[in-house]
Amino acid sequence: MSSPQPFSHRRALKAGFASFVGTSIEFYDFYVFATAAALVFGPLFFPEVEPGLGVLASFATYATGFLVRPLGGIIFGHIGDRIGRRQSLVLTLVLMGVATMLVGFLPTFEAIGFAAPILLVALRMLQGLAVGGEWGGAVLMAVENAPEKYKSFYGSFPQLGNPMGALLASGVFALLTLGGQEFMLDWGWRIPFLLSAVLIAIGFWVRMTVEETPVFQEAQARRSVLDTPLELPAKLAFKRNWRAILIGTGLIAVSSGGYYIMTTFMTAYATGDSVGLSPTLVLNAMTFASFWHLVSTLPLGIAADRWGRKRVMAIGLVVSVAFVIPTFLVLGHATWLLFALLSIVRVTMNATWAPLAAIMSQMYEADSRQTSLSIAYSAGSAIWGGLSPLIATGLFLATGSIWSVIAFYILLTAVALVSLKLAPEIRDDVLEPEGAEPGSSPSQAPASQESR
Repeated sequence: MSSPQPFSHRRALKAGFASFVGTSIEFYDFYVFATAAALVFGPLFFPEVEPGLGVLASFATYATGFLVRPLGGIIFGHIGDRIGRRQSLVLTLVLMGVATMLVGFLPTFEAIGFAAPILLVALRMLQGLAVGGEWGGAVLMAVENAPEKYKSFYGSFPQLGNPMGALLASGVFALLTLGGQEFMLDWGWRIPFLLSAVLIAIGFWVRMTVEETPVFQEAQARRSVLDTPLELPAKLAFKRNWRAILIGTGLIAVSSGGYYIMTTFMTAYATGDSVGLSPTLVLNAMTFASFWHLVSTLPLGIAADRWGRKRVMAIGLVVSVAFVIPTFLVLGHATWLLFALLSIVRVTMNATWAPLAAIMSQMYEADSRQTSLSIAYSAGSAIWGGLSPLIATGLFLATGSIWSVIAFYILLTAVALVSLKLAPEIRDDVLEPEGAEPGSSPSQAPASQESR
């Protein structure tokens, strides 16, 4: 059996950067759709229903992208576990870019009638397939190149893609709203989707320069030496990891579901008749919060390596609830406070997101790791992320009280805490480094830490 390539921080940083660039672009594409669903898709694609129901129909279209994520996880997880992590990541990037760009060319309901929302749903499903395979591959590209002591830090690089994508999406829409509602509904909404073509070209070039991960190379070498018969990664995933897949699905209840409540639902709620804030103000607040989400990610990854991944995530889960309640209650009363509270919520929620890559990637065996990880993440995203804005909107329409949405967020927190307690861990001892932390000599390496 050939030995795995030796660990180096240069290699890990290169893999982490490639993961960051790719996930940023894919999350930008995904959040552009989410923002458009909250602001313009109702009147453009569902004009014949009441405004509130139009938003609900728009969110239902948005949710279809999550519902097909598990299928994308199986398809691209299979490619990642059998052919390579890099190959799967290049394919997901291209698929996402093409689907997003086509949305920018899509005729509206006024032009082609009911064919417009049908085509919108179809393109959203292609986006969902791409993201279903993207996150698992990007996470493994970063974490499998890192030693045990630094998995949370390097695993934070693909996690940067979420806030960066949100920052780009909300920032672009915030600029476009300066042109007025008529400009947005006429053709301005197409611009963010068409910009995807440029970003995809950049991401494709970056990802083609990355080497395969040592863990994948080791698994391939082991199968070759032992002449192990190839089983479908999906079959191995459910045979060996079914319990961990269920736990992983629950683990992201707040990281996914809670996040979309505080972004997609929050945008629609704050700009709707109940609160009546201007779209520009809300998008500026979202952009400001995304910035703090972005800059807090790597420090939280370092904290997770020093203090424990599960500990940092548990603190984030509990503290975020304490700030979600006043954030909803001050809307429409103290708009300046919205910027501060929303930013605090996003940072505390980021404590549940930044260490997630390291936690979930270590829950599964290497031979079916990308498939298992992708199924767990995409299934959790479908359940929590895809349905949470829809459920929150339905709860608010049914009760007329924002407290019903707050109670739902608390429920998501309870699910995540229980799953975190049950989450297993499998170490990649093959990747233990000979050196020390970035920039230091071997003699400066810290003593090994206990399992998290």
